Amino acid sequence: MDDLDDMDHRIVSALRARGTDPRVAGAARALSWAGEHGALWLAAGLTAAAVDAPRRTAWLRGTALTAGAHVVSMGVKRVVRRPRPAHVVPLVRTAGRHSFPSSHATSAAAAAVVFGTLGVRAAWPLAAAVCASRLVVGVHYPSDVAAGAALGALTARLGADWMRGGTRD
Repeated sequence: MDDLDDMDHRIVSALRARGTDPRVAGAARALSWAGEHGALWLAAGLTAAAVDAPRRTAWLRGTALTAGAHVVSMGVKRVVRRPRPAHVVPLVRTAGRHSFPSSHATSAAAAAVVFGTLGVRAAWPLAAAVCASRLVVGVHYPSDVAAGAALGALTARLGADWMRGGTRD
């Protein structure tokens, strides 16, 4: 095991241990559940599009970018095929058995970028909480989460001009 793998294992073990507190475990499970397949972010984006008529197109495009980032992460995951942490007992079931990159982190970071562009200040802290939840529930290594967040942020930044083209101020 190289140094990065060793650090990944130690960090996920330490954070998973925090999940022994029922309050922490409950919050981590709820965040993981809400972030499944980007559901939290897609629902938020579609709701915002429904209520913010002047920026509806921007909200829809941002939501599409978030969904697109999630799809890209699933494709990368199928190529890389890194197994999930086996040295900790997970607190949640997962849709798949591969962990790199974290699709939760990908959609969370993409949403934080696009929603942040539209003025939603809570997007980044909520995205960070979703990312951390994946470590606490024991289904990802920190490098999975970091790579997913980078992929999501990059995907959203690449589409930012297209998204802003739908904003009428």
